[in-house]
Amino acid sequence: MRAQPNTGAFNDGVVAEQFERYRTDPNSVDESWRQYFRTAESLFGGQTAASPGAGVGTGGTADVAYLRKVAAASSLVQAIRNYGHLAVQVDPLGSAPSGAVELTPEFHGLTEDDLHNIPGMAIDDERFANVTAAEVVARKREVYSQRMGVEVWHIENDDERNWFRAQFRSGHLVRPLTSDEKKAVHKRLVEVDGLERFLGRAYNGYKRFSIEGTDALVPILDEIIAESAQAGARAVVIGMAHRGRLNVLTNVMGKPYEALFAEFEGRHQTGGEAGTGDVKYHLGFEGQRRIAGRDVMLRLVPNPSHLEVVNPVLEGVARAHQRVKNAPGTRDELSVVPVCIHGDAAFPGEGVVAETFNISALNAHRTGGTVHVIVNNQVGFTTDPSDARSTYYASDLAKGFEVPIFHVNGDDAEACIMAVRLACAYRTRFRKDVLIDLVGYRRHGHNEGDEPTYTQPELYQRIKEHPTVPNAWAQRLAREGVLSADEAKKVEEQVMNDYAARHSAFKASLAGAESHQPWPEEETELPRVVDTAVQAERLLAINDSLLRWPSDFTAHPRLAKQLERRREAVGPEGGIDWGHAEALAFGSLISEGISIRLTGQDVERGTFSHRHAVLSDVSTGRKYAPLAHLPGASAQFEVYNSALSELAVLGFEYGYSTAAPDTLVLWEAQFGDFVNVAQPIIDQFMIADRAKWGQDSGVTMLLPHGYEGQGPEHSSARLERFLQSAAEGNMSIAYLTTPAQYFHMLRRQALRTPRRPLVLMQPKSMLRLPQAMSKLSDLSNSAFQPVIDDPIASQRRDDVRRIVFCTGKVYYDLALNEARQGNVAIVRVEELYPWPHDEIQRVMDLYPAIEEVVWVQEEPRNMGAWTFVQPRLRVSAGAAVGVRYIGRPERASPAEGYTSAHTVEQARIVSAALSVSDIASERMAQARASQ
Repeated sequence: MRAQPNTGAFNDGVVAEQFERYRTDPNSVDESWRQYFRTAESLFGGQTAASPGAGVGTGGTADVAYLRKVAAASSLVQAIRNYGHLAVQVDPLGSAPSGAVELTPEFHGLTEDDLHNIPGMAIDDERFANVTAAEVVARKREVYSQRMGVEVWHIENDDERNWFRAQFRSGHLVRPLTSDEKKAVHKRLVEVDGLERFLGRAYNGYKRFSIEGTDALVPILDEIIAESAQAGARAVVIGMAHRGRLNVLTNVMGKPYEALFAEFEGRHQTGGEAGTGDVKYHLGFEGQRRIAGRDVMLRLVPNPSHLEVVNPVLEGVARAHQRVKNAPGTRDELSVVPVCIHGDAAFPGEGVVAETFNISALNAHRTGGTVHVIVNNQVGFTTDPSDARSTYYASDLAKGFEVPIFHVNGDDAEACIMAVRLACAYRTRFRKDVLIDLVGYRRHGHNEGDEPTYTQPELYQRIKEHPTVPNAWAQRLAREGVLSADEAKKVEEQVMNDYAARHSAFKASLAGAESHQPWPEEETELPRVVDTAVQAERLLAINDSLLRWPSDFTAHPRLAKQLERRREAVGPEGGIDWGHAEALAFGSLISEGISIRLTGQDVERGTFSHRHAVLSDVSTGRKYAPLAHLPGASAQFEVYNSALSELAVLGFEYGYSTAAPDTLVLWEAQFGDFVNVAQPIIDQFMIADRAKWGQDSGVTMLLPHGYEGQGPEHSSARLERFLQSAAEGNMSIAYLTTPAQYFHMLRRQALRTPRRPLVLMQPKSMLRLPQAMSKLSDLSNSAFQPVIDDPIASQRRDDVRRIVFCTGKVYYDLALNEARQGNVAIVRVEELYPWPHDEIQRVMDLYPAIEEVVWVQEEPRNMGAWTFVQPRLRVSAGAAVGVRYIGRPERASPAEGYTSAHTVEQARIVSAALSVSDIASERMAQARASQ
C-alpha cells in the first residue's frame, strides 16, 4: 500500500501538535520541523504563523491552507528521493518504468501552479532561495528520476545518508562526462563489441557467452580500477561467472588476444600431469595496469559454472592480499578492492549471495567493502524474471544488508560511470559493500548455439531491432554533436582491422607447428618431505607461555584448573590430549614464522569444549588468546567464531589459502555432517583446482566424525565422498588416532610443498580418552606415521592369524575390548589418501602366520572407507591372503537414531572382528556367496 500524503486528514493533527511545541520551545521539535516553521514565518513578513487550522488573520498571520501546500511540496520532494528510481528508464529495450503515484503532485494535493507559488527555500535549503518549489522538484527529478535509479535511503546510518545528500547536492561525482571522455568510452565499447563479433565470425559455433547487450561492464570495470587506484589501491580482485568473461580477460585483465585465439584453436597450457584444464570461460588470469604512475595488480579468480559460488572465494583472496608485509595482524583495506560480478537470476536465486553479504562486515571476513555489479540480462537462461524471483528488482536482496544500490541503463555509459564514481567513493569512505545494477540484455541465447526465440520470442524481436550498445552510444554522441557518424564508422573499422591483423598473424604462426597439440607438460612435483618433530625444550617453553595471561586477567576458575593440567601432561607420565597437541603445533608454527587462521562455528572454545583458544575474563568479559601473544612470535594467530554458514565460510577460507601460502588455514565443522552444505566449494574448487586451473590451496578441513550413538546427522562426515574424489594427488585424507599424530599432521601440512587441501576426520570421544593421549617424546622424537602397527600383537607376531585394519575411533573400541585375543593384530591406517601401500605391505610382512585380512569400520558398507580401501587393500595384502569386510550392512542412513540400537550394532561389529575361531568356515561361506 502506498503512503498517505503528509498533509492529508490523518496528518493535520501531527502538524498542529508539532507547531504548538515549536511555539513553546523551538528546540523541542526536530530540525526539519524547525526549518519548516521558520520558513513559514519568513513567508509572512516575519510574523508568527498562526496555528494550523486557525484560518486567515490580520497582521501577517499565515493561511493554514498555504502551510499545507508547503508541507505537501516537501512531501513530494521526499517521495522523489525515495521512489524516484521507479521512474528511471533503466531498460534499454524501452519497457516503461513502473512509476509511482507518490511522484505526482496530485497525490500530495498539489498543482503545478501551487509549486510555482511556493518559494524553493521553503522545501529545501538556502541553495534554492531565489527559485520556486517547481524548480526544486525539477532538480530532484533530474537527480533521482532521470539518469540513474538511486536506492540509498534504506540505510540506517545517518552519516551515510547525509554523505549521499552532500554528493548529490555538490554534483561532483555525478558530473557529466567531457567530450573527450565520451569519445574514449565510445572506442572502448567498439573494442568490446568488436571482439565478440570477430570471435563470432572467426569461430562460428563455439560457445563464448558473449557480453553483447551489457557491453558497458568493461567501461564500468575500467572506471572501478581507475577510481580504486586513485584512492590508494595496489590491487583489484574480480570474481564473476562465465558471461562476458572472455572480454573481461582480454580487454580488462590484459590477457593476450593470441592466447585466447589459441584456446579456440585447441592449444592450451597444461598444469602438469594432473592438468586436465577447463573451458576458456572459467579460467582466471593475473595482469596489471599502470595508473597515475602506479602499477595496479589485477586478478580474475577462476570460477566453475556454479555462478555465485565464487563470491566468498573472491573475498578470501582479497583479504589475504590486504595483509601488510612484515606487519602480522595488520591489513590495509584500501589497498585491495574486491569486485564481484553477478547474474540477475543468480543474485537473488543462490543462497551463497546472502551468506556472503552476511559475513561481509564480520571481523573474521570483512574486506572493507566489495563493489558489486549485477550484469542484468533480464532473463535467466530461458526463465523470465517473474518466474525467477519474488522481488521487483534483481538487487532487492542487498537492501536487507543496507547496501546502496544504483540502477543504470546499459546503453547509457555516462550513467554507468557516474554510478561507479559514487560506488567507489562510498566504499573508500565507509568501507562497506555497494551495488550497481547494470540493466541490459543478452543479444544471443544463453550461449551462441542456443535459440532464444523458442522461449522469449517478443523479447528477442525487440533485441533484434535494437542497436548494439556502441551504436546506441554513437547515435547519442551524434545528437550531441560530439562524434559524427563518419568518425564513429572509422573507429569501428580501425578496431575490426586490428583484430583481424592480430588473428592473421596468429594463424600464420601456427603454420610451422603441429596443429591442435597441447603445449609441453611439466612433471608433477611430489610433496616435499619435512621434519615435523620439535625439540622438547622449545615445546616446554611454548607450553609455559600458553599457560600465562596478564595479571589483571581472571580466567574462569574451572577452566584455569583444566588448563593447568597441561603442565603435568608434558611430563614423563604424558597425558597430552587433542586440544593440547593442537595448541603446541600452532605455537611451534607461529614461532617459525607461519601464521595460523582458524574459523568455524564456535571454534574459539571448540564444539566439544576441548580447545579454549580464546579465554574470557569472568569479571569483564575481556577476551585473551594466548597463542596471539607468544614471546618472539613473528607470525599471526587468528581464530574466529564464524557465522552460521558453511558454504560461504569454507569458500572464504579456501580463497584465502590460495593467496596466503605462508598461512595454515583451517576450517572446522561444528559437526562433520555440516560439511554437506559446503559441497560446491569442495567439488568445484578444492578437489579439482590444480587440475582445472593450476591453482594451489593448503586449506585444512577439520570434520568431527565417529559413532557414539548421536544419531545419523552427528556421526558421519561422509568420509566416502572425499575418498571417491581423491586422485592425482589432489588432497590428503586422514582419520587419526592420537594427539601426536595430529600434531605432526598439522605441522606437515603447514611446512611441505606443493600445498594441497587436507581433510581430517576429527574425534569426539577420543578428545579426552586416556588411552588416546600422547607424551612429549611423541612430539619431539617422532614423525607422522601413515600406518601404526599393533603395539601388543607385535610382541608375539607368530601367534597372529588375523590382521584387522581400521582407521580412527573404532580402533579403541577394538583395542580396549576385554574379548581381545592374542591371535588378532589391530593395525591403524592413519592416512587413507594417498594410500600407504608400502607401509601396509611392510607391516604385513612382519606377521608370518596370518590367514586373513579384515577391514573393520563403523560406517555402513556403502559408506566410510571400505569401497575405497577394498581394491587397494587386496593389492597390498597379495593374492595368498583373503580380504573381507566387517561393519554395518549397506544402509540409506549413516547411523542408527537410537542409542540402544547403536550399542547393539557396535558390539556386534567388535565381536565379529575379534573372533578368529571360525576363519575356515567364514572363508567357505564367502566362497559360496561369490559363486
